[in-house]
Amino acid sequence: MAKSPDSLSRGCVSPEGILREIQINLLECKVCFEKFSTQQREHRPQSLSCGHVLCLECITTLSHPLLRKLECPFCRQLCSVDDTSHCQVLSDLQELLLPWRPTSSASPHRAKRGLAGLAATALHVCTLFGGWGTLINPTGIDIFGSSGTTVVVHDGEDRVVVFSPQGKKLHSFGRRGRANGEICYPVDVTVTPCGYVVLTDAGDEAVKVFTSRGNHVLTVKDSFQMPWGVDTDSCGHILVSDVQAGTLSQVKMDYTHGFILELQTAVSDLQCPKAVACCQVSGSTAVMEHLFHDKNPLGRQKHTRLRVFSKDFHLLYQTDSFSLTLQSTVRLNMSGVAFDRDGDVIVIDSSHGMIWSLGKLQNGPSLTPLVGDDLIRPAGLVFLNNTLLVLDSGDHTVKVYSAKSDAGSIT
Repeated sequence: MAKSPDSLSRGCVSPEGILREIQINLLECKVCFEKFSTQQREHRPQSLSCGHVLCLECITTLSHPLLRKLECPFCRQLCSVDDTSHCQVLSDLQELLLPWRPTSSASPHRAKRGLAGLAATALHVCTLFGGWGTLINPTGIDIFGSSGTTVVVHDGEDRVVVFSPQGKKLHSFGRRGRANGEICYPVDVTVTPCGYVVLTDAGDEAVKVFTSRGNHVLTVKDSFQMPWGVDTDSCGHILVSDVQAGTLSQVKMDYTHGFILELQTAVSDLQCPKAVACCQVSGSTAVMEHLFHDKNPLGRQKHTRLRVFSKDFHLLYQTDSFSLTLQSTVRLNMSGVAFDRDGDVIVIDSSHGMIWSLGKLQNGPSLTPLVGDDLIRPAGLVFLNNTLLVLDSGDHTVKVYSAKSDAGSIT
């Protein structure tokens, strides 16, 4: 899935939206994700010599016990524990914002949902895994069949990370680079029905195929300008969107012998297509387009459009963010798409940190909020049995949501 720009750069932002961004980006430690607190000594904001801010507990944990030095997790500069100082400006900012905090124990995300007039969402977070260091700016997620084994692409030295169903890191592969078997800039990932890992590498302008253990099978180059979204249908055919070419391509492969059987342009009139999803029930394909002002020299995004095509790539129906906003009190910013096991269309709203169900679009979109808790900047999602796995690029985690109201605490 595509990375979303910070919503503060979008122009008109509500005061509640600005407050939410401040709470997320300034008033919590970006290592442990705990809120800074002047009352709890271990969570006091401390400035490193490089200028970055961590809580005191994380500085103590990351530093060498004898040398009393640590490498900043953000800029990698070597800093001395003795040179840290209390970041008074963040403490003052917390006190300044105190009158505007929610009076209940709800999180900023829950408060935002309340301002939008939405009822309680259907799914609740039950666990999460990953986190900064294990995942760095993750962009794509998928699972191996119904096993629950999860694969994520991110900006780490090894670009692909595989997790067990319990969230334990099993292995990683795809070293950073352009050589054979290496990955430059992964954007999205999918797993074929027979267990091959397929990803788009925008930096290398290629689609790359690996075994589940990370052995390189094939690199498809010279057919794409900037491949972005990727998914596979029930037959294992690869579907790839190309942002620059404005196309949706279908690649048929012989995975065993590692060669292409057929590569065709399935749809050619798309505008900046990014996210792609294939419905395993009907064979339909959904594509998220990002539309821009024609005369805007900066190319500022205007809105997004969702198109759904039949198995033979005939347009079935479409809707856009503007039309959906008219049905809700929230200004939707669709950035990702998926199908649930019943064939309903699910979209990611990265600006508000929410997941919505649109139902079956042939009956007209029916907006239903699925997730509004604990998400910062969702970048991808996948369904597994009765749970929903959401990739959150805001705090570099995979969050697992369940329909159970007593899902339990986050681990």
